[in-house]
Amino acid sequence: GRTGVVAVASGDGVRELFEGLGALVVDGGPTLNPATNDLVRGIEACPSQEVVLLPNSRNVWMAAEEAARLAAKDVSVVHSHSPQSGLAALVELDTEAGAETNAGRLEQALAEIRSGAIAPAARDDAEGRFGRGEAVGFAGEEIIAWGEPEPTFAATVAAVADGAEIVTVIEGADPPIPRDGLPLELGDGVEVEVHRGDQPSYWWLIAAQ
Repeated sequence: GRTGVVAVASGDGVRELFEGLGALVVDGGPTLNPATNDLVRGIEACPSQEVVLLPNSRNVWMAAEEAARLAAKDVSVVHSHSPQSGLAALVELDTEAGAETNAGRLEQALAEIRSGAIAPAARDDAEGRFGRGEAVGFAGEEIIAWGEPEPTFAATVAAVADGAEIVTVIEGADPPIPRDGLPLELGDGVEVEVHRGDQPSYWWLIAAQ
């Protein structure tokens, strides 16, 4: 194809999900923070003439823009802010179209995708809402639920999935609820997919579209 994809990811399962959609994956490490040179090497290793680059974290946007400038190929950066939103957008890729056209398509898809996550709190909350190790649920960047894993998961998925048709849940390396115990009753007509992600830091990543 004319256009290939380079994606930043962390976790074996997340890498496999991106590779399954044809992306070349650059390992972002546990903090999703690859070096600019790693991104340039990924771009050069991609077999296509043009490349769409998915940073999959706001922290990587600057390095991605820099890598796009340094690389000898035509590179378009798509401003994906999470692995789950990058994955959900990637299904819109048309390898026969150019990188710029594809970047436009993916950015448009991203605008329709809502993402969320549930993670163990790294430290006690300054406002006293939760303690270190308790579950914290995010919709986008905003903390919307906290406490025990199960109600936090249910509240977060409900908030992110409101009005969606497809909800994707990506399991982290060591989730506190087994897959068959997840509270995933989302009402009629909502399709739910659960994938193994093995990502560090997050128990679950969620995308809804």
